[in-house]
Amino acid sequence: QVQLVESGGGLVQSGGSLRLSCVASRSILSFYVMGWYRQAPGKERELVATITSGGSTNYADFVKGRFAISRDNAKNTIYLQMNTLRPEDTAVYYCKADDGTYRRRGGNLERGLWGQGTLVTVSS
Repeated sequence: QVQLVESGGGLVQSGGSLRLSCVASRSILSFYVMGWYRQAPGKERELVATITSGGSTNYADFVKGRFAISRDNAKNTIYLQMNTLRPEDTAVYYCKADDGTYRRRGGNLERGLWGQGTLVTVSS
């Protein structure tokens, strides 16, 4: 069963940087698109950035110019470089991969799979 494992979260001061990693248990070339999402306490999960198998990227407006998503196919890993962090960036960050397969998540069928999340806390 394919798995995604995130790492790199932690506590950082406002203005600081972190780099998140998401390692897949199989070749990431098998995924149409991979991405990072985040969920702050009491809020809905939201898209942060995505990257396709061809390397095209997309960002939420609130991270443009501060965050960068990248991939290393040889390491089956995607990254999220986060710079100029703000307290409002505090959230659990999740990696998602779309392989075209629907899986049960909660009470629904959802396309793709998620990692377990990594907590990012930005202090003011």
